[in-house]
Amino acid sequence: MNKRQTRLFAIVGTLLVGLLFLGMTFDTLRQIPKLSNAQDISPEVTLGNKVWHENNCINCHTLFGEGAYYAPDLTKITQLRGEAYLRAYMHDPSKFYDEQKVRRLMPTQNLSDADITGLIAFLDWVSKVDNQGWPPRPLLVSGSSLPGMAAVAPAAADKATGAPGTQATTQADSPIAQGETLFHGASPPCGACHSTAPGVDMAGPSLAGISALAEKAIASGAYKGEAKDAAGFIRESILHPSKYLEPGDMYSAGGTSFMPDTYAQSLTPEQVDHLVAYLSTLK
Repeated sequence: MNKRQTRLFAIVGTLLVGLLFLGMTFDTLRQIPKLSNAQDISPEVTLGNKVWHENNCINCHTLFGEGAYYAPDLTKITQLRGEAYLRAYMHDPSKFYDEQKVRRLMPTQNLSDADITGLIAFLDWVSKVDNQGWPPRPLLVSGSSLPGMAAVAPAAADKATGAPGTQATTQADSPIAQGETLFHGASPPCGACHSTAPGVDMAGPSLAGISALAEKAIASGAYKGEAKDAAGFIRESILHPSKYLEPGDMYSAGGTSFMPDTYAQSLTPEQVDHLVAYLSTLK
């Protein structure tokens, strides 16, 4: 290749790459309104965006995996926690920590009800943006992990949720093993809010010793549910989380549990059986 051909190759190549870049840019801009649900940007969402920036939430939290990585990614937080939990948490984060055991990290922002409503609306809008599956899972602080939150291989999660194309050994087919996989792979995953390690309370209480706690609750005079044993109590808690609320707990408000009440629809009866079987082993 002589100098003239080399120069021509460089010029043509640059033009082609430039045209490709412009085409991809135009296509991206064309899809932004649809991908970002721009039509759903309401006055509350706009207010919440303003509250997010005025309180420098980005200095600790992240959206779409971008931010300070000091606190969890909040891209899907409304789907994982729900409005009732978020509203109570934003009003007074100190109620969700045992400051005798751990140092509280989330400051009380003294937000008004209107600001909280707007911020939840903003985060809900963020959660519905088509971000091509990012983040792939709730991101923990600084890439750390908490006891009782072990990751589950995608194939195992597919097996538990009934996805095709997986194979399992006899051990993996056991109800307890499938229940443990569901604990991390259900939608939303139980492990996103609960730990199985003693004393590790998260958005929900630790489930360590749940069988003993269930028997104690049934024996108490405060229990008005229909369960006769620990397994029945656990099943009732999964399908009807507001049926029994521990007196004085911080995981409910106005007689309603912060736990999602959608598992009766998202899980099959067999899957509920598996989850109960696993949780019943947490003596």
